Amino acid sequence: MTVTPSAPDTGDYRALLRAIPKVDEVMAWLAGGTEVNGLVGEDVPPRLLKNVVRQMLEEYRQRILAQKPLQIQELQREQLLPRLRQRLSARLRPNFRPLINATGVVVHTNLGRSLLPETATANLAAVASRYSNLEYDLTTGKRGSRYSLVEDLLVELTGAEAALVVNNNAAAVLLVLQTLAAGREVIVSRGQLVEIGGSFRIPEVMARSGARLVEVGATNRTHLRDYEQAIGDETALLLKVHTSNYRISGFTSEVAAGDLVKLAGQHRLPVMEDLGSGSLLDFSRYGLVKEPTVQEVLADGVDVVTFSGDKLLGGPQAGLILGSREIVEEVKKNPLNRALRIDKFTLAALESVLRLYFDDEQARRQIPTLRMLTASYEENRRRAQRLRRRLKDLPEGCCKLELAEVNSRVGGGALPEMSLPSCALALTPLTMSLNRLEQSLRTGATPVIGRIEDDRLLFDMRTVDDGELGELAAALQQALAGG
Repeated sequence: MTVTPSAPDTGDYRALLRAIPKVDEVMAWLAGGTEVNGLVGEDVPPRLLKNVVRQMLEEYRQRILAQKPLQIQELQREQLLPRLRQRLSARLRPNFRPLINATGVVVHTNLGRSLLPETATANLAAVASRYSNLEYDLTTGKRGSRYSLVEDLLVELTGAEAALVVNNNAAAVLLVLQTLAAGREVIVSRGQLVEIGGSFRIPEVMARSGARLVEVGATNRTHLRDYEQAIGDETALLLKVHTSNYRISGFTSEVAAGDLVKLAGQHRLPVMEDLGSGSLLDFSRYGLVKEPTVQEVLADGVDVVTFSGDKLLGGPQAGLILGSREIVEEVKKNPLNRALRIDKFTLAALESVLRLYFDDEQARRQIPTLRMLTASYEENRRRAQRLRRRLKDLPEGCCKLELAEVNSRVGGGALPEMSLPSCALALTPLTMSLNRLEQSLRTGATPVIGRIEDDRLLFDMRTVDDGELGELAAALQQALAGG
């Protein structure tokens, strides 16, 4: 019987409210049955269980009060307990969990950016479960510095005199500017006043640092003379920002770092460059767009360089500050540094990733971000074919499967003009809507995120690992069976 109460004082309305079981009654049902035990391999914590029961019954109560149609059978044990089981399963599932990224965007900001290599995850597990020498010098037996654990590696890999790591690149930029230019002027090209994601803009970061922004040049063209004319008694440094997340093409001009260094030297001023998505690997060797490496920028004589530890580096989220010893040591002494310092997990992951860079080919093969960025079309096509073979037993007529040539993206605000030829498995559902299939995959036990193009759901193989093909196939089979 479906009861739709017409007014709060009707008999049907009161009957529905009386039909809602008490919390203790539901708990007694659970205590005497097997509906919940074994849900996740162990008993559900009683406190959590009682909270979920109470919330669910209250939602039924509110539904009745809102005069929404309700079958009285929904309030009985046979229908209520299966729904409770589903709700418990959702509550016991971690909020932060892994998923399959089939979008083709390699450094996907919303999906966790860069993946760590196996050596890094192993090192993370080791330092997470045991004590470590985070701030203890094993040689002297005295207090040590956490920064020294990766500083020597960065110096050796890049040629910098000194290095410091903080929790992200925005923090790195803020810290350097606050240390070197608080209350003074910083000269930067108008065309380099970028927004670096999440509405964080270079002018706003600079304002928070206490430095005063001096814009020079035009949006599309800035010349050396523009910087020279702007230098005055209040100038603290010259700032160059690499526009890694956008491009201006056509009638453009910007000043090379080497020329900026020469001009700054004449006025005894430091030059800072924010690389954003800094890289230690020359991607042009693998057919990608040429981007300045950290080593090249430092070789040009730039005094201090900042860049991200994830993104193109392929490590954990961090902000790296490299440059002259004098400047880096001054930045280290800034009290703000303690608020921005990295923890032991970031250090463990970053050290493992950096050690791979002593061999470029080893880094390319073992660091997932680099491996995905440099993967060939044929590699991705073979992976798509393997996925299609795993789906050969799908019910006839449930969908149409085909291989499609697509373009992947680097993502993470890096290499915005670079399209990476790739291959995707294109799925057109025939027994359910495209949006319903996408939602089913997104909310499944192993979430799968693809992209919709031309009325098809695409699974770009550039960002799907070989080890994920089985999970992806199982998720697709389950979602299509639901149709």
